[in-house]
Amino acid sequence: MLVLSLPPEAPTLADAVARSVRDGVAAGELVPDRTYSVYQLAELFGVSRSPVREGLLRLAEAGLVKIIRNRGFRVLPPRAHDIEEIIGIRLALEPPAARQAAELATDEQRATIRAALGAMAAAAARGDDASFWPADRELHDRLLRASGRPRTAAIVEQLRSTTALLGPPTTAGGRTLTEIHAEHEPVVAAVLGRDGAGAEAAMRAHLEATGTLLMASVR
Repeated sequence: MLVLSLPPEAPTLADAVARSVRDGVAAGELVPDRTYSVYQLAELFGVSRSPVREGLLRLAEAGLVKIIRNRGFRVLPPRAHDIEEIIGIRLALEPPAARQAAELATDEQRATIRAALGAMAAAAARGDDASFWPADRELHDRLLRASGRPRTAAIVEQLRSTTALLGPPTTAGGRTLTEIHAEHEPVVAAVLGRDGAGAEAAMRAHLEATGTLLMASVR
C-alpha cells in the first residue's frame, strides 16, 4: 500500500501532487517497474483526478514519469544527465546576465536585489526552508530582469521548476541555508558595486557548486 501525503505548503493541488510523487520516488514508495493509476492517487490524496493529471504532466515534462495512455504512469529513475543539461543551460545564461546586471541595473533594481538577499538571510537565520527557496528564486529573477533579459528570466524559472521535480534540494547533500546564502553574497556585492566581471565569476561559481551537489543527489 502506498504511503504518500500532500505537502500543505504547496501553492496548488497540482504542485502538491507533483511534490508528493517526487518525494515518493526518492523514498522508494514509487518504483520504476510498476504502473500506477491516476484514480489510485486521486483516491489516496482525497482529491479529484484533474490536479493529479496536471501534477503528473509536470513530472512527465521533467522526465521523472512516463504517462501510459489509458493505464496510468510509471516512474523513471532521475538521471544526473538531466541535471547536468539544465545546469549547463543556466551557466550559459546567468553568469553573463549577472555581468550585465552589474553594469545596467538602476538604483531601484539594486535595492530590490539587496532586499531579496536580505530575505534569504532572514530565512536562513530562522532555518525556514519554506521562505528561503522563494527568496532564492526571487533573487535570481531580479538579477536576470535587472540585466534587461525578461525572456531569460522566464526560461530560468522553468528550468528551476524542472530541477525541483527531479531531485531533492542541495540542503539534502549537507549544504546549509546559511552556506547557500553566503554563495549569493559575492554575486550581489559585485552587482551593487558595478563590478561586472566579479558578478559573472561569482554567479558561475555558485551555479557550478549547485550543479555538483544536484548531480550527486541523483546518481
